[in-house]
Amino acid sequence: MTQSTTCHVLSAGFSFHRKPFHMSHSHGNQNYLIRLQTEGRSRAMIDGVMTPVESGDIMLFAPNDPYYLIIDKEEYPVGKPRIESGDYHIFCEGTWIVEWWERAQRPSLLSVPLSENFLGLFRQLILEHRRLSDFSPAISACYLQILCMEIDRLITDQPAITPKGYLAYRMKQYVEEHATLPFLLEDVAAHVDISVSRAVHLFKEAFGTSIIKYVNDVRLEMARERITFSPMPLEQVAETCGFANYTYFHRVFRSRFGMSPRQYRVHSRTQV
Repeated sequence: MTQSTTCHVLSAGFSFHRKPFHMSHSHGNQNYLIRLQTEGRSRAMIDGVMTPVESGDIMLFAPNDPYYLIIDKEEYPVGKPRIESGDYHIFCEGTWIVEWWERAQRPSLLSVPLSENFLGLFRQLILEHRRLSDFSPAISACYLQILCMEIDRLITDQPAITPKGYLAYRMKQYVEEHATLPFLLEDVAAHVDISVSRAVHLFKEAFGTSIIKYVNDVRLEMARERITFSPMPLEQVAETCGFANYTYFHRVFRSRFGMSPRQYRVHSRTQV
């Protein structure tokens, strides 16, 4: 990593509060802060207004941005047994972060689906930063860069933050994370607690394609890569990419790529 692209993780951790908690920095923090609310609720100063922060909300703060964070009973409905608020937080600095921050206008508060892939980036970054031996600042910096670029992808790919768009995006994430496993439309709909007919409608409205077609597209891309770069038997490729039987896989693969899986393997290897 060259001096012109430095990127440093200064602090990375997870906090969980069961008692009221207040933090106030009128002149802001000295570094950049990425905070993801993972559980419960809080309130924070966003663009000059105290704003509710829900599970799945990312907050982005630049140095010197006023920072007020409150966790108390006001966030919770009457009868809630106790306060609970969990979050991941990353403090960072460096020219790469400055360039990334200035490259685009991003919202200070962004709601995203809490997918395992996205949460895994925070966990991996925190684990790397906590290493007592063999700690690598370069590896830690790479995880941070991936996290920042993933945030940009979420901003770009995510439908408008409406209740319907949010549900559609969560279904898309479910399909991508479970594509190698057998599942039904009922499973996708149950993931967001809606009916199958409504799930089908929302997904089509948000992404312009059906859930079934998107599942096949994801699986076919995985299969294409494995056919090209692995010695795995074609029947095993089909099975490990989530296709129930080879006959169906053969048919949809030929329809998508214009040749059979076997022909594609021969063709791809002659191009290397």
